[in-house]
Amino acid sequence: MEVPRLGHSISSPTSPCEDMIKNLSLEAIQLCDREGNKSQDSGIAEMEELPVPHNIKINNITCDSFKICWDMDPKSKERITHYFIDLNKKENKNSNKFKHKDVPTKLVAKAVPLPMTVRGHWFLSPRTEYTVAVQTASKQSDGDYVVSEWSEIIEFCTADYSTVHLTQLLEKAEVISGRMLKFSVFYRNQHKEYFDKAREDQNNKMLPSVKDNSGSHGSPISGKLEGIFFSCNTEFNTGKPPQDSPYGRYRFEINADRLFNQKTNLYFGDFYCMYTAYHYVILVIAPSGSPGDEFCKQRLPMLNIADNKFMTCTEENGRLIFQHAQDVILEVIYTDPVDLSLGTVAEISGHQLMSLSTVNAKKDPSCKICNISVGR
Repeated sequence: MEVPRLGHSISSPTSPCEDMIKNLSLEAIQLCDREGNKSQDSGIAEMEELPVPHNIKINNITCDSFKICWDMDPKSKERITHYFIDLNKKENKNSNKFKHKDVPTKLVAKAVPLPMTVRGHWFLSPRTEYTVAVQTASKQSDGDYVVSEWSEIIEFCTADYSTVHLTQLLEKAEVISGRMLKFSVFYRNQHKEYFDKAREDQNNKMLPSVKDNSGSHGSPISGKLEGIFFSCNTEFNTGKPPQDSPYGRYRFEINADRLFNQKTNLYFGDFYCMYTAYHYVILVIAPSGSPGDEFCKQRLPMLNIADNKFMTCTEENGRLIFQHAQDVILEVIYTDPVDLSLGTVAEISGHQLMSLSTVNAKKDPSCKICNISVGR
């Protein structure tokens, strides 16, 4: 069952679990007291034995919650009034040693029937490995706590954003998408060597590759979906693709109907920014019934190709008309291989603006426009 009176997170810079629990603030413990009785001090006694949780199980994991249960010796079980939960981000050996370490989180919960739900976007992030240990406690009449030994430490990893969370991102992106502009081609910039390799080693085809970790940390397509990135944004004054690019001086252009038509499905993938005023929307085009289409159906909100706020394909007088949103930068992932013979490769006349690259770009977690109330 869910615990509506889960105490707020309690942080401490020290590392031993026992020291942290001994230093739990009186205010935090009182928040978990249904009657609101005020204690005289915040001491925690370690006298009479309480059952130690064991055989801990964690399930129903989402991007910002999980269910936890455990077994206990029935002896003194009726004396348990609270659970202390020690939740820590698992140490990353590759983390920057100069950055501050993540402060462990202590949770105080009323003793309720198990399993119980631990939920909170302020201390749980998606796609993140955590360790958890549990302690049982009995609150005494003088406000002191008798506590058990700590349980064994269990590891788990939170999940990606669900379609519910992605729909929230989609709705935020729709607010700023702006009016629609016509376009006629998709284009992809790379270095000359990229296209030489496609011709010589890949049977003249650009092949899908696994998406990097740019964008929202909880995005279900990062590190999983295979595809080829394309752009479709045009310059307002010319109606044509811009001549500058951060990804290389050679550009492959292909007529839009070759990739986007009534035989393809369109999905919303992400919405993010990189500490800048402009925002990015990731869309996925997948040929109907393809492996990429099956992947997206299970994880991403599907868009109506003829009626959405980001990129549309409609038919007028027997011709397909394509439009893109003016006020966001679209990153379009096509999930199948693309033969170079279907388009053209030419050198662009503009500059290679490396500062605009989104490769492995991290989302700004403080932006109110593109963040939702779950882990970033």
